[in-house]
Amino acid sequence: MAVREILHVGNPTLRERSREVTREELASPAVQQLIDDLIDTMHAANGAGIAAPQVGALLRITTIEVNHNPRYPYKPHIPLTVVVNPVIEPLDDEQFENNEGCLSVPNLRGNVLRHVNVRVCWWDRDGNEHDEVRRGLTAGTFQHECDHLDGILFLDRVHDTRSLTTWEQFERFHRDAFVERITQFVRRVGS
Repeated sequence: MAVREILHVGNPTLRERSREVTREELASPAVQQLIDDLIDTMHAANGAGIAAPQVGALLRITTIEVNHNPRYPYKPHIPLTVVVNPVIEPLDDEQFENNEGCLSVPNLRGNVLRHVNVRVCWWDRDGNEHDEVRRGLTAGTFQHECDHLDGILFLDRVHDTRSLTTWEQFERFHRDAFVERITQFVRRVGS
């Protein structure tokens, strides 16, 4: 296992669509090592998730976990989840405004509209199929990570560029209001 270098905005790899993984590839030592490295890299960077393209691998794989994350203390718990070949679809038109950051866009945050309710189908690292509904901030996390697999960064979804802020300025001027609003949202819709 290893912590890999995280690519930053401007690297063309982040703008490419990743390819699907076959079951044979998924079972290979190389892809299993990539998954372990994604988990290590996500943990080392205190990320809520990381996608394979962020470490230079154009495969439709992402890892997600929120467990007392110091960067996102307001996010509900998400157990370690390895997501392979995800298909994500909104279940309705309801959206919420989330303030997002990204390991590939260091020191910048912005407001993004995300669907409240999504259905996600994927394989886990063992090739088992999952078909689940994700709601609220958890749905937002899945959407953010799945976007990476299509070459989309949260910057592409910022609906008002005046919401862009550095982490320092977010902490100083915007964090309290955002946490209050998003905590009420989580209480209303659940995870």
